[in-house]
Amino acid sequence: MKQRPRIYYTESQKAQMWERWQKGESLQQIAQLFDRNHSSVQRILAERGGIRPAPRCRAKVALTLSEREEISRAMVAGHSMRSVATRLGRAPSTISREINRNGGRGWYRASGADQAAWDRASRPKTCKLAENRQLANIVAGKLQGQWAPQQIAGWLKRAYPEDENYHVSHETIYRSLYIQARGALKKELLQHLRRTRAMRRSRHHTQKMENHGRITDTVSISERPATVEDRAVPGHWEGDLLFGDNTSQIATLVERHTRYVMLVKVAGKDTETVISALIKNARKLPQELFKSLTWDRGKEMAGHKRFTLATDIKVYFCDPHSPWQRGSNENTNGLLRQYFPKGIDISGYSQVQLNAVARKLNGRPRKTLNYETPAERFSQSVASTG
Repeated sequence: MKQRPRIYYTESQKAQMWERWQKGESLQQIAQLFDRNHSSVQRILAERGGIRPAPRCRAKVALTLSEREEISRAMVAGHSMRSVATRLGRAPSTISREINRNGGRGWYRASGADQAAWDRASRPKTCKLAENRQLANIVAGKLQGQWAPQQIAGWLKRAYPEDENYHVSHETIYRSLYIQARGALKKELLQHLRRTRAMRRSRHHTQKMENHGRITDTVSISERPATVEDRAVPGHWEGDLLFGDNTSQIATLVERHTRYVMLVKVAGKDTETVISALIKNARKLPQELFKSLTWDRGKEMAGHKRFTLATDIKVYFCDPHSPWQRGSNENTNGLLRQYFPKGIDISGYSQVQLNAVARKLNGRPRKTLNYETPAERFSQSVASTG
């Protein structure tokens, strides 16, 4: 069987690929631009783990092509190296090294010397996590604890405020995982990320939206008080159902002020079952810490009036196809997929087990809380109401 010829792309085409990938386009969409199969595009992007390489640039002190052309002309004319150095405002040793490493006086050519210098300069900087094994071990441990790279980076700055040797950006952590710098982080740690894909996707990547139908007598999120919107006071929650396999689900609740999470076991997604479970859960908290609930337009909340009558908690509904209006809950549901991957049966989890998962999540630092934990912030709220 004849082997298919390897497809090559120009640097300009690769730049187009990366630009469209960063905008969130799919491999298929990008491949259509070049009339190619998506696998050929994936090969290019996968070499860098889906992370666009930083553009290369010359050092300011390096010789330019025009200077090298001046050197080449001077050598042909028989001028001395010192006179060339004086004319260019360079040290004689710089001109001497340039000529000697590129063939000598009789063989020096500007274009060849310039390309050789560019090739020699292509030496990637050693990854910080590869240089500092103790830091790498700390990062690896936090990743195994399901911490996100951004949480790790923020926590390190709080834990080691005076020691920059233990500061690392979340981008460096991602690059170490996806590009696999030798001796940094093991590839197996990828499975602990919130998204366990083989290549890093753009944050602009299109997300699917669902049509949950209509519910009557709803109070729109636009009527929610300003104190809820600006997260100024605790007691206002966002909620949703997180689904598993075999029609299993749990209710997820997130407090807007502290990002504190509660998980509620529900035996079914019908409104009678969901509302009863939410009522039982709401009675565990004092009224000061559960004043309102914002939900999407899922039919499980069709009985919202019964919930409000039983708990005196107001329910507000998001606009259709607007998950960002419950941003804290959407983000939390994404984090919960590390504990409840899509396709597993959630019905086997007891309320005790769900509480244990919630404690883990509430113990992870958040950037929005200046890398304090939701548990710390919620405890402060409880103390202030006591």
